[in-house]
Amino acid sequence: MAELTFDTLTDDGNYLGSERAKMENKVILDELERKKKARSMAVPTDDNRVKARLREIGEPITLFGERAADRRDRLIYVLSQINAARGDDAMHVDEDSSSESDEEKFANLGSQIGDERPISQVRFAPNNEILATGSWSGTVKLWNVPACTPIRTLRGHDDRVGGVAWHPQATLAQGKGLVNLASGGGEASVCLWSLESDSPISVMKGHQERVCRVAFHPSGNYVASASFDTSWRLWDVNTSKELLLQQGHSKEVYCVDFQSDGALVASGGLDAIGRVWDLRTGRTAMVLDGHVKGIFSIGFSPNGYQIATGAGDDTIRIWDMRSLKSLYTIPAHLSNVSDVRFFHADDIYFKPTPAPASNDVDMDAADADKSHDTPLKDTATLLEEWKYRSGLFFASSGYDGLVKLWSADDWQLLRTLSTDAGKVMSVDISRDGNLLASGTYNRNFQLFAPEDV
Repeated sequence: MAELTFDTLTDDGNYLGSERAKMENKVILDELERKKKARSMAVPTDDNRVKARLREIGEPITLFGERAADRRDRLIYVLSQINAARGDDAMHVDEDSSSESDEEKFANLGSQIGDERPISQVRFAPNNEILATGSWSGTVKLWNVPACTPIRTLRGHDDRVGGVAWHPQATLAQGKGLVNLASGGGEASVCLWSLESDSPISVMKGHQERVCRVAFHPSGNYVASASFDTSWRLWDVNTSKELLLQQGHSKEVYCVDFQSDGALVASGGLDAIGRVWDLRTGRTAMVLDGHVKGIFSIGFSPNGYQIATGAGDDTIRIWDMRSLKSLYTIPAHLSNVSDVRFFHADDIYFKPTPAPASNDVDMDAADADKSHDTPLKDTATLLEEWKYRSGLFFASSGYDGLVKLWSADDWQLLRTLSTDAGKVMSVDISRDGNLLASGTYNRNFQLFAPEDV
């Protein structure tokens, strides 16, 4: 056999075959990449919004025999094809055809000077008639809303107030002389307040450094507090005793929030790490690792398995506890995201539209029965829609002076609200959805409301 050298190599000349194989491989790889991106694409889950999105991009809103889930899959496929043709990784939203035009327009009801120093946090009472503000002056103030007239000033902290939280039944079933409010201060204490006194009912001490955010357990029997001593603690409201000291963060713990059923609690720290804890075992159920700067706000969605975190890297991350990973990253603000709040709809504020009275007396019995069934069916449908509304959107505030409303369905921007401040420190939404409040570094707070309210 002759020695194999460069000169003895034969050329079969089959360039077309090799090029065809390369093209086929490229098509396969491009299709795999498209499917990979399609799986992580955020699209609406509501069928009406899916149809609206299909109509926007010029596709049939429905096909023969197509179910809602199939329609959503078709939307994902079409959008991924469009993005692949454009060479883009993200889903494009046309500003002119955005769902913003279909949402309620918000009006600024005005602003009120809230204190002598910056407002650190604002929170609506469960009855939506009182707004609590905590400030760097060490005071907690209660205001009538929407009139914005002062009710009471609560004095008990020697340093800045880092957070305020209402008892779940405050201003509803909870007596005014009982614990209705909790606050955390820079002097490392947590104060419990009633609505009848300017002095705290109890002062709970145990933290070694400044206390930031506080949160009530859904049962109202416990309070959690986040502190700069790298721990968060659980307190018994009735005995004012410490029940749990939980460590796990490498830097200061800034925020804390409970799941709606009270089984889990989430904490966010300036180490850019969030943790979800199981209160029954005291162990970490999930680590929220993805932010590159400290987490300033954390909140559970009403559905119980999604969590939103706002951080100093100007982003909001959505986490899914079912898959134990980050679901979506929102480039939310131009500066620090200071607060994130989901809308929690309360059934006591559901107001069904009364059915019009019928003046037709010539209907037969069948039509009469049908007329009696219709209002009940309409009320049930409206109640179901009201419950579905809970957790359907959330608000965020940032140091860029803006408050933004986001869809919790596809994580798209719904509305941008401008304030008269350079830094917005906090935001909250009333339980009936009719008011939105923001607290600012300029010592004031603003109230917003849908224009039809």
